[in-house]
Amino acid sequence: VSTQSTWGVLSSLAILGRLDWIDRDALIQWIMKCQDQETGGFSDKPGNEVDVFHTFFALSGLSLLSYNTEQLVAIDPVYAMPRSTLQAAGVLV
Repeated sequence: VSTQSTWGVLSSLAILGRLDWIDRDALIQWIMKCQDQETGGFSDKPGNEVDVFHTFFALSGLSLLSYNTEQLVAIDPVYAMPRSTLQAAGVLV
């Protein structure tokens, strides 16, 4: 399991409308264990080095889990981009 694979599973479940099939709180807790408290970035697994790639997938996954909605924008599960950006570009209605 890695933050990248959690995104793959979460985005697929979101597309299917089945995010309720996972333990939201347990997954949020696991993703947060991957965060480096000094830099704020995320790694693939708890204790590993952080990088931009896994930080993107961790934050996108947290967005799909509706975690901290005041600070994280809604991510589209198909395009892996902010919904507001896709709407502004005319991709989403």
